[in-house]
Amino acid sequence: MTENRGPGGPIEHGFPHLATVRASITALFRRLSADGIRAYDTSFAPADAAFDATDDLHLGAQRVAAATVRALRLPDARMVVSFRAMEQAATVELAAGPEYFVEVNDRFRTHRRDLAAALAHEVAHVLLHRLDLRFPGTAENEILTDTAAAYLGAGWLLLDAYREDALTHQRFGYLTPEEFGYVLAKRAALFGEDPAPWFTSPQAYEAYVRGRALAGRDHRRAPLTAAGPLARRRYAKARRAGGDPADGSAYRFEQQVDGAGLRVSFPCPVCAQRLRVPVRGRLRARCGLCHTVLDCTT
Repeated sequence: MTENRGPGGPIEHGFPHLATVRASITALFRRLSADGIRAYDTSFAPADAAFDATDDLHLGAQRVAAATVRALRLPDARMVVSFRAMEQAATVELAAGPEYFVEVNDRFRTHRRDLAAALAHEVAHVLLHRLDLRFPGTAENEILTDTAAAYLGAGWLLLDAYREDALTHQRFGYLTPEEFGYVLAKRAALFGEDPAPWFTSPQAYEAYVRGRALAGRDHRRAPLTAAGPLARRRYAKARRAGGDPADGSAYRFEQQVDGAGLRVSFPCPVCAQRLRVPVRGRLRARCGLCHTVLDCTT
């Protein structure tokens, strides 16, 4: 049984789960491969999430569930949706399939605009269950689920369900709004898409912008050539010292075992897999996991 939180309680902000989010992206690339990730090049269409008061409750719920299944490329899975009073937004029973039973909170009978968001998290659970991909702890596994939903094209719905104003206080999932924005920006950079027009919640758009700013900085960290002057100076100082930088930067220096000199390791800005390259000036490095080619000045 899994859970997907809805309204109530304080809304956490910032990037407290960033290490797990990055590990989740790496795990997705390892399990699906670079080509497998790129098969998810089409995001969940906003029209497929539409579910208004004129729709039949159960037929409409099944239609939205089927669209979520298609978005996450599970064509042989069927979601059976039912409604009941519960604290969580939704739960799913992970079984052998092909049918999976999803229970959603009774409030979605009337608050229909967010049903697709609740289902996105649960269908992502089914996907990871089928991929046999999981993290050891419950909290880490839920972060993996949210990251998978967002990175593979359905999780923008979870961020769009975030609303925080005088009348509404709601978020879904286990990532903060800014962390959802970070993952969506990573996906946007990979596929050249812009999810900004899909957001109906102003707070969701603002969180996306904050997440996008952090994701952009990943591509401007030394030893990448795009790093700024301050980052370059800090890198040069750490390189001369020949050890771990004192400022918490992600790169690390080590001597090569064959005596060929110093090499630096750093996380790929796309998949967060650590790369190791020799320290010898300007070069191009190809990530063996996501196949991204990076311009580096080591």
